[in-house]
Amino acid sequence: MNNTSSVYTPHVFQRYSIPQLLDTFAPGSPTAGRIVPPIWYMVGFIGNPISALIWFGKRMRRNNSSAIYLGALSISDFCFLLLHMLYILHSTWGYRTYNTESGCEVFNFLFYVPQYLSTLLVLGFTIERYIAVVHPFLKEKWCTVKRASIIVLVLTIFSMVIASAQTYIWYYYSVTDSCNIRPQAQVGGTMSFKHIWTWFTEVLIFILVPLLVLIFNILVLREIFKLSNNGVISRQSGGSNSTTASTVTLLAVSFYLIVTQLTSTLVYCLEQLFEHGDIYLSDEEIRADPAWSKLFNYLTARKIIEVISLSHYACYIFIYALTGKHFRKEILYILTCYGRSSWLDKTCSKTHRGERYSMVSGNGNPMSETVTTTFTTNI
Repeated sequence: MNNTSSVYTPHVFQRYSIPQLLDTFAPGSPTAGRIVPPIWYMVGFIGNPISALIWFGKRMRRNNSSAIYLGALSISDFCFLLLHMLYILHSTWGYRTYNTESGCEVFNFLFYVPQYLSTLLVLGFTIERYIAVVHPFLKEKWCTVKRASIIVLVLTIFSMVIASAQTYIWYYYSVTDSCNIRPQAQVGGTMSFKHIWTWFTEVLIFILVPLLVLIFNILVLREIFKLSNNGVISRQSGGSNSTTASTVTLLAVSFYLIVTQLTSTLVYCLEQLFEHGDIYLSDEEIRADPAWSKLFNYLTARKIIEVISLSHYACYIFIYALTGKHFRKEILYILTCYGRSSWLDKTCSKTHRGERYSMVSGNGNPMSETVTTTFTTNI
């Protein structure tokens, strides 16, 4: 009788934690996770608070409902980056940031809320622009600061409700000291709660919402070109600089969201096609196993795409600054300690003398409401 057949061999998840497993068999994944996200953290931890401060400032939010959405977006993005840093410390560096009883469930709930909320806020901002440009006579009713605040609150509650399912999907395993999928949530395979809910939320929030953003922006651009061809813009705005700035901002923010969200979501949804191999194989056998090799290659490619797509949680400030004259001046005003630095005091004083800030609100111009809404204000 072969006595070695009765020797117990621990499976791969007992030999390695998830970070250790990736470090050993898919080093490209943790390497990307260690190098790229810290760049977005540095940018986002500075840029998002500055953006929120500017958008929630009295000058920007006065009669400007879109500033409420953009300020909330900056706060949501900041919260996500903070939570993502904890996730990277756990998944890439091996620190036990949320591997505790209840900590696993609560963290995943909090982790998903800003992801859902940020995408929905961009949709809210886009719909406001659509109403202001295409249906200007509805603007005074629907595009108000009070209504925007209420909608942001509703979107926040909605995001929390759909994210609450993560507290059931995720579970802390004390035996392996890991935060993983709850067995009950996986019962039924492709018809399991986890599988159905993941597909539902991914398609709803990260595919349908970006597509809606695209559709509304196409409608806005069509109206812009229509006004331009009719000569309305040149007659009432007196030039094309503001038009170009507003259009570029609209396109940049929306397409930035669309490209990053759709790409990362589609790659994430492919996860179901890649299953791990036999967990009782030795390290050498795992490296030679086709199933394990495909999984590790997929995880590496997915991680690279994910960390690049994270940029939209940090880099909106560059879009605002590059395309928005008022936003640039507000940044200078903040950087000069609200005008106290003499070398830019003259510039800042010119910036704030007699200006009114508006994106979807009237700016006091007696001309056509549509044109003053869309073209005479730089974001």
